[in-house]
Amino acid sequence: MQEVQRSYPERGYAAAPPNYRVEGDDIFSEGKKSDPELNMPLDKTATVQEGSERFNKLGWKRLTICLIVEAIALGSLSIPSAFAKLGMVAGVIMCVGLGLIAIYTSYVVGQVKMRYPHVNHYSDAVQLIWGRFGYELVGVMFALFLILLVGSHALTGTIAFINIIDNYQICALAWSVVSLVILLILALPPSFAEFAILGYIDFVSIIIAIIVTIVATGVQAHNAPGGLSAVPWSAWPPEGTTFYEAFLATTNIVFAYSFAVCQFSFMSEMHTPTDYVKSIWALGLIEIFIYTLTGALIYAFVGVDVKSPALLSAGDTVSRIAFGIALPVIFISGSINGTVVGRYIMDRAFPNSPIRYVKGARGWAVWFCLITIVTIIGWIIAEAIPFFNALLGLISALFISGFTFYFPALFWFQLVREGGCFSSTKNILLTILNALVFIIGIVILGAGTYASVEDIIHQYSSGSVRSAFTCSAASYA
Repeated sequence: MQEVQRSYPERGYAAAPPNYRVEGDDIFSEGKKSDPELNMPLDKTATVQEGSERFNKLGWKRLTICLIVEAIALGSLSIPSAFAKLGMVAGVIMCVGLGLIAIYTSYVVGQVKMRYPHVNHYSDAVQLIWGRFGYELVGVMFALFLILLVGSHALTGTIAFINIIDNYQICALAWSVVSLVILLILALPPSFAEFAILGYIDFVSIIIAIIVTIVATGVQAHNAPGGLSAVPWSAWPPEGTTFYEAFLATTNIVFAYSFAVCQFSFMSEMHTPTDYVKSIWALGLIEIFIYTLTGALIYAFVGVDVKSPALLSAGDTVSRIAFGIALPVIFISGSINGTVVGRYIMDRAFPNSPIRYVKGARGWAVWFCLITIVTIIGWIIAEAIPFFNALLGLISALFISGFTFYFPALFWFQLVREGGCFSSTKNILLTILNALVFIIGIVILGAGTYASVEDIIHQYSSGSVRSAFTCSAASYA
C-alpha cells in the first residue's frame, strides 16, 4: 500500500520527520536517539551509527537509578527542618501530596517523549508549544539550573570535608578545589547507562547516611532527660512562623521532587522508552517513602531545633561518620548534573558529527574540555556568591515551578490531550487536575520567589553571609 504523507502542524512540524514512519496517527522513529546521519556524508554514517548505539542502552532499572541520582541527594536530610517549620501534619501532607503530583507530571513528560521521539531535552519539548523563543529560554534555564546544582554540590562537599576532618586551620578553598576535581572526574562517563553504575553506590550511600542519622537522633532522644516524650515537636507550625519561613520550607520539599528536569535527556537513551512508567512509579514511591519517613522520624526525635542537613543534629562524632558515608551521594548526585548539561550542549553543537557521541580522540577531547568548563563555572559561581544557597533557592522557585508543574500541565493541554477538555468524563477530570497543577506551579513561582528573596535579605541582616572565595573554614560551620 502506498504510504500517505501527512501534515502534523500541532506536533511542531509540517510532516513526519525524515526516517520516521507513520502508522495511523502515531509517528515512530526508525533510527536511534535521533537521525543526524541522514544529512551526512556516507563515510561518516557508520561511525555515527556505532556511536549512537552506545547511547541507546538504558533500561528502565538504570533509568530509575539515574533519576534517583538526580533527585535524591543530601537535600533529603533537609526535609526534617522543613517539618520543623510546617509541623508534622503539613509536612507529611506536603511530602505525600507533592510526591504524587510529581509522579503524574513525570508521566505527562514521558507521554510527550513517546509522541514526539525527536525531543531529546526539555527545551525541545517547550519548543513544540512556545516555538524558538521557548526553546532558547528553557535551554538557558535548563543549563543554568544544572550548572548551579554542580556548584551547590561543590559547596556541600566542602562543608562535608570540613566537618569530617574537623580541622579549621586548613583553608576551606583547598577542600573546595578537591570537591571540584572529584565532581569533574565523576562527570566524565558520557552515557547515562554507564553513569548508572555509579548510581548504585549513590543510592546505598544516601540510604545508609539516612539510617545512621535516624538511629543516632533516636538514641539521643531516648537517652535525654524525659525521653522521647520530652522532644519539642508539634503537629502544627510553631507560633511565630512567618509566611516566608513556611513557604521556604515548602520549596525545600518541592525541590526534592524535581526529577522531571532531566527526564527527557535520560529517556532519549532508553532502548525501550515505553518502560519509563515503571521508572517514575518506582522513583516516586521511593522518594515519598524516604522523604516522609526521614522528615517525620528525625523531626520527632530532635524537635524544632533540628539542623539542616539533619545529620548535623546527630552529635559531633556521628555527624562526621554520616558525612563520610554521604560523600559518594554528594559527588555522584552533583556530577550527573554536569553530565546532563554536557549531553545537551553536545547535541546542540555537534548534531551531525561523531563528536556528539564522544567518539574517538577528538570526541573525548571535546567532552573532557566541556565537562571541565561546566564544572569550573558552577564552582566559581558557588564560591563567588556569598549567599549562594539562598540564590539556589530563588532559582529553584523560578525554574522548578515550571519544569515540575506548569510546563507539564501545558504539555497535557497542548500536546497530550485527546479530544476537547470537556468531551468526556476522563477529559473533564484531567482538565481539572492539570489546571490545578498549573495553578500550583504559578503559586510556587510567585510565593517561592518572594520567600527566597526574603531569605537573602534575612541572611544579610543577620550577618550570616560568608565572604566570596573565603579561606575561613569556620564560615562554613
